[in-house]
Amino acid sequence: MSPNDTPRHTYRLMIILVLAGLVVGIAIGYAITRAAAGDDGRARLRPPGDSAAQPVTAAGAPSASQAAAGFDSERLWSAYDDWEPALAVDPVNPSYVYQLTTRYNGPAPCNRCAGPWIIFRRSEDGGQTWLPDQFLTPTRKSHNDPQIEVANDGALYVAWLNDYVPGVKFTKSTDRGATWSAPIALTGKGRKPTWSDKPILAISRDGRDVYIAFNASDSYVAASHDYGATFSEPVKTSSDTRYWFHSGGAVAPNGAAYFAATDYSQDYSGDSNVNVLKSIDGGASWTTARVDTSAEMPDCPWSDGCYFGFLGPSAALAVDSGGTIMIAYNAGDTPGAPQRMVVRTSSDGVSWSARQEVSNGSAAVNNAFPALAAGPGSGDFRVAWQDDRNGSTNAWNTWYRRTTNAGVTWSAAVRVSDLGAGGPYKSAAGYAFPYGDYFEIAVDANGLAHLIWGEGASYTGPGGTWYTRGQ
Repeated sequence: MSPNDTPRHTYRLMIILVLAGLVVGIAIGYAITRAAAGDDGRARLRPPGDSAAQPVTAAGAPSASQAAAGFDSERLWSAYDDWEPALAVDPVNPSYVYQLTTRYNGPAPCNRCAGPWIIFRRSEDGGQTWLPDQFLTPTRKSHNDPQIEVANDGALYVAWLNDYVPGVKFTKSTDRGATWSAPIALTGKGRKPTWSDKPILAISRDGRDVYIAFNASDSYVAASHDYGATFSEPVKTSSDTRYWFHSGGAVAPNGAAYFAATDYSQDYSGDSNVNVLKSIDGGASWTTARVDTSAEMPDCPWSDGCYFGFLGPSAALAVDSGGTIMIAYNAGDTPGAPQRMVVRTSSDGVSWSARQEVSNGSAAVNNAFPALAAGPGSGDFRVAWQDDRNGSTNAWNTWYRRTTNAGVTWSAAVRVSDLGAGGPYKSAAGYAFPYGDYFEIAVDANGLAHLIWGEGASYTGPGGTWYTRGQ
């Protein structure tokens, strides 16, 4: 899956092997087979964690963090095996906050529904309390990789992966998640491409323009200009033999659409490239600017189930109200060495400022999985990521920094994963491993940042989804 993707259980192996045997072309067959091998760029198989045995309790009302000034203490969503969550806030009414998580156990949405499934929940008081969990559009195929955005009128836009085939699907709610539109499939049988991987969703503020980037080894983007009612056929944006993964996207105030994407060799060896895709014609055509090149990523055999490529570069992207574009990504200059977290800015998505490190400066610290959001004011950006500065490879934490001048200066790093207990994977130093390879941050109209991420015992889990909010 994409650099920010979901774990796959044993059932996925059978599906992938069947797909690999279909006559869908050498390239597609090869890509799916690599997924079965667990090295396809975050499409991997993992045994479900035994989270039923976890001594964990989901938190209720928020309390002030004793370690992260201005933030709530982190709160666990549920005692189930949750990972790779998504989050969005209403851009006009800060009372409404929305979350999605991928769940691997617990009650099933229907008989013979394949896990995992995506869970949706809503807060009507700015993230203080949450209404009951809901299943998102249950089907008998597995659900992964949720994305959610909110338009100015409060409409919700959601994309996810409904297995590799049909692949990316889209749905919308105009009643704050009480009901959802009939899902639209962007790929699948009789279409090109026939399968797809993790989507990245970006919308204009009014919700009219909707862009979904995804990969089927190559890079594709589909667009809608009728509020998600219909979508164009996906436009292929790459023409090499690399494996592409999208991990961030945004629509600028002037209507230009941007996606951050990383391309790797088919087996992750060698350099990887960080890129930004740009369209100024509504997604009819795209240009690609190479922002940076990273040396080969470190391996992670010290975490159960972790595969080579997991700690490779991924990139988050945001655009502020003044049109400044920021990208945050992890990269390294020495093959196999830990990578650093950096940011860069641009006014046009083509020319970029020099690398600016936001991680702690140590060459021995692993940094990965950036999340980035723009605040309500020009120059206001919030970045978060995960690193192991508190204990190499086994004491990870989620960190947060803010700039109000487009990166000229930054606040000190704040450790928002502040609790030393609450799960078997937690200690005073941090959590054992990032649970999933993406998480999200959003900023409401009052400037309050909302963060959601995964913590786990290892790559294979078990683990849970954690949330906090603060300035």
